[in-house]
Amino acid sequence: MSRPPFPPFDAASAATKARMAEDAWNSQEPEKVALAYTPQSIWRNRTDFVHGRAEIIAFLTRKWTEELDYRLIKEVWAFKDNRIAVRFAYEWHNAAGQWFRSYGNENWEFDTAGLMQNRHASINDLVIASADRLFLWPKGRRPDGHPGLSELGL
Repeated sequence: MSRPPFPPFDAASAATKARMAEDAWNSQEPEKVALAYTPQSIWRNRTDFVHGRAEIIAFLTRKWTEELDYRLIKEVWAFKDNRIAVRFAYEWHNAAGQWFRSYGNENWEFDTAGLMQNRHASINDLVIASADRLFLWPKGRRPDGHPGLSELGL
């Protein structure tokens, strides 16, 4: 299995890879998301350590039952060879209705087939009021005309 674009990355292919990841995560379909990672992929997500697609699926299933009405935007920060660094923000609320904007950075490493083999994510959560939300599109892919992080001043 392969997932273009393939390394080494340039600005256009890194941006494509980041948008593909954003779109997949916004689908909130753990099985679909997991296909972008190698079967032995290794993650660090906050304080969670995840190994392989089965654990990725379990992690994302749990995540999206706790982080409701999830909406994500990713932006490339840097790239070189088979690595991409992105910054991101996502909005969600908990079961009590409290809204959050979570900010973070991810470092990605890809194999030659374009599958992510390592993902390291550092994330911080900020409590926000519902009126302060910026990611207001319907569930699924962020519309092409919706501003990105830089345009939103994030």
